[in-house]
Amino acid sequence: MKKLSLLFLILATIPQLFAQSHKTQNVIIVTLDGFRWQELYRGADSALISSKYTDSKVEMWKKFWAETGDERRKLLMPFFWSTLLTEGQLYGDRDMGNCDEVANKYHFSYPGYNEIFTGFPDDRMNSNNPVLNPNTNVLEYLNKQKGFENKVAVFASWEVFPAIFNVQRSGLKVNAGYVDFEDAKASERLKFLNELQHKEPHYLGDTRIDCMTYEFGKEYLKQYKPRVLYLAFDETDDMAHAGNYKMYLSQAHQEDAYLQELWQYVQTDPVYKDKTTLIITCDHGRGDVPLDNWRSHGSGIKNSEQTWFAVIGPDTPSDGIIKTQTITYHKQLAQSISKLLGFDFKASAGHEVASAIGIMMTKEKTGLSK
Repeated sequence: MKKLSLLFLILATIPQLFAQSHKTQNVIIVTLDGFRWQELYRGADSALISSKYTDSKVEMWKKFWAETGDERRKLLMPFFWSTLLTEGQLYGDRDMGNCDEVANKYHFSYPGYNEIFTGFPDDRMNSNNPVLNPNTNVLEYLNKQKGFENKVAVFASWEVFPAIFNVQRSGLKVNAGYVDFEDAKASERLKFLNELQHKEPHYLGDTRIDCMTYEFGKEYLKQYKPRVLYLAFDETDDMAHAGNYKMYLSQAHQEDAYLQELWQYVQTDPVYKDKTTLIITCDHGRGDVPLDNWRSHGSGIKNSEQTWFAVIGPDTPSDGIIKTQTITYHKQLAQSISKLLGFDFKASAGHEVASAIGIMMTKEKTGLSK
């Protein structure tokens, strides 16, 4: 009888121990559309700087070139290769034998974002048209959990995101493209951004420039204190499709600066400090061979399934580059986000969801399961 009572006591204590050791209360997700693992881990590509795809070659050599890959990547993405390297984890360095991939067979944006947030590669999501997504996504699920109601928000450059998150069904707050942020309680800064975005150049059509998306997201974070925030940048992909390697590199460098500023704010605000995990990734890779394929991606472009992600937060060991000879998939990210916040999306999604990645484990156990 005493042994049975002791067993019940131990079982009752487990959730309390988990709560004490589980520090993540908020999650911020950021995506850099179509940004290649090659530039992230190797820095600027000398062949592309020397090619027809780069104007102002002297400027680019001076700004982003160094003799070693370690030096080049620091020049291109200083936040990644200082703070994230020493305090977080980085996945998908194929030069080290660690692979990260999309599991969907299409290798472009809508299927990629569906995979990240619903936890499975749905063959029905096979175009970039604004088709309402029938699948429950992890942000929608979290928005219904106690303490997270109306505390989940998305700010995106690409105007298709309201369909990807099916706002008509999900009820999520999604501000995408050149759409004003509407709330009677909005700060003067947010109201000013509404005005400013219509005066900025709309050179990407209905797709908003990333600096405006970032400013909206940052100001929303400051005023509304969401528990989950997703920022979706777009211009790395746009510049690559345009064949403009200079602007592709410059935009990646700029978005790294956004991430640094964002993380500095998070670590100084008492609502978020030491309680927030930041996850950064992309929706698909790009080609690499032959050289011209860097502009493209899709099922017909070799290696465009190759991706990466990075994570930093109070529950994630500071392992730097993950070097285990394993493959992680973006379909695992939805459950990983859910688990970080103490929930089980896989049990409630109503469709297939891949297992979480071990981003809260020790170095020896990271990168598990396909």
